[in-house]
Amino acid sequence: MPIVSDQSTQHGFAPLAIARIKGAQRANQIAIYLIYAAIIAFMVFGTIASIKAFHDNQLLYRLFFNLPYALIALTIPITIYDGLVIYRYRLSQPSMIALSIGVSTIILVGGLLFADTAWLGLASWLGVAFLFRANFKRFFSFLEAETEAEEDLTNEPATAEALQQAPKESSIDSNP
Repeated sequence: MPIVSDQSTQHGFAPLAIARIKGAQRANQIAIYLIYAAIIAFMVFGTIASIKAFHDNQLLYRLFFNLPYALIALTIPITIYDGLVIYRYRLSQPSMIALSIGVSTIILVGGLLFADTAWLGLASWLGVAFLFRANFKRFFSFLEAETEAEEDLTNEPATAEALQQAPKESSIDSNP
């Protein structure tokens, strides 16, 4: 098995892993944009559908009712992929990932089977996307802080020789 040098890794993560995590972060950002689009569609079409002139328009009602559901449902596969990447690279505790995805799935499936509604289950998927965004942000903040700390250590002239010469240059022991 070939030995991988420490220079090719960034704080224990291979460049391919960093690239995969950044890709998952971009996918999560797309999911969040879809969530924002669902909220805006709900507000816009709901407002238009509530106007008396459009009160009986079935197209507006369907856009108000179904478009936000469809947009949030599109985020579910993206969020599951993000969860797998977070689990693979241990960016969060596995129990947190399982709990967030598991509870959201149970609420969605239970709502569809027993209550004939999906709003609560889809609302819980909103939270999962934002939880994963926080995980990605925390991970890249950690990498940035570690990089800054390493740069500070390499830029300081405090080497072993400098520390040994410091007492010799002290003027405390010199007598006039």
